[in-house]
Amino acid sequence: MARIELNEIAHSYMAKPKGESDYALKRIHNVWDDGSAFALLGPSGCGKTTLLNIISGLITPSKGRVLYDGKDVTELPPEKRNIAQVFQFPVLYDTMSVFNNLAFPLRNRGIHETQVKKRVLEVAEALDLTPFLNMRAAGLAADAKQKISLGRGLVRSNVAAILFDEPLTVIDPQMKWDLRRKLKEIHEQLMQTFIYVTHDQVEALTFADQVGVMFEGEIVQIGSPQDLFEKPEHRFVGYFIGSPGMNFLECTLEGNVARVDGAGIVLDEQIAAKGHRARGKLELGIRPIYLEIHAESANGMVPADVRAVEDLGSYKIVTLTLAGKTLKANLPEDQPVPEGQVWLGFPPQWTKLFADGWLIK
Repeated sequence: MARIELNEIAHSYMAKPKGESDYALKRIHNVWDDGSAFALLGPSGCGKTTLLNIISGLITPSKGRVLYDGKDVTELPPEKRNIAQVFQFPVLYDTMSVFNNLAFPLRNRGIHETQVKKRVLEVAEALDLTPFLNMRAAGLAADAKQKISLGRGLVRSNVAAILFDEPLTVIDPQMKWDLRRKLKEIHEQLMQTFIYVTHDQVEALTFADQVGVMFEGEIVQIGSPQDLFEKPEHRFVGYFIGSPGMNFLECTLEGNVARVDGAGIVLDEQIAAKGHRARGKLELGIRPIYLEIHAESANGMVPADVRAVEDLGSYKIVTLTLAGKTLKANLPEDQPVPEGQVWLGFPPQWTKLFADGWLIK
């Protein structure tokens, strides 16, 4: 296990990058503590796999240093970093048995066969692979093959870190749930350093203690799942986390009131005061779960029109328009939705203000 530090990392795939737009990674400066479970979350092309490959040594960064427990490993290849990496598609030997696939990383390092057997049986039990140990990997389904690949990453108990690059993409939804649960249990047992890359917010938020959200080559926020949901520090975090994502409305300020094409929404006074000093485009943001819908007007509410209602069984998603802008609200299944015009409440404690995409706090 290791404490991994990324010191001012930047990377370009161009030989002579000229500006910031030429960099796949712009500036990454972060520390992952020994034994932590960390996820890198973001859409395709945001740089998360590039960053993982820099951590593993498959890529040498254009700028910055990678430190393992304070030791500079920036120039070291993967085999010199004592890490295990699990890829999107299963990496295994089809002609070998499941047992021999799991044993291979240990035998390759000269581990005594008694210890090999003990460790393989432990990992197989954790991943529900025990019934398949004597079967050839070639004859197994895709989910079982990916379990073997996961097991090959987990079988070495003395690695500095285990890196997962979209490991559940090829797995069906129910099996994904089971494997996420297994990985979380294994992490709690072994307390190894896990770094998990995914574009799936459910995977990231249910697996990791801390999640780093990546956008256009930067980590725009690191936090617990609760922090990312309740206190998004960047517009993209609000949009990307949650289903539906955060509502955003471009606004101007008059005192502590945000004006959206004439509609007035009351903000927290301290936040509004900071908003007056901020530069750039102002937007207010509110999660659909916190947006209130009322049939009658009350103090501080603004009028809106109901456009559609989607009943998802346990809750409803209501689409509304306010001053020509589209909003979403999540309502409990048992709460009726008025037709036509309604009145919206924006609780100040859940109504955020952003300037040029960054949270004012």
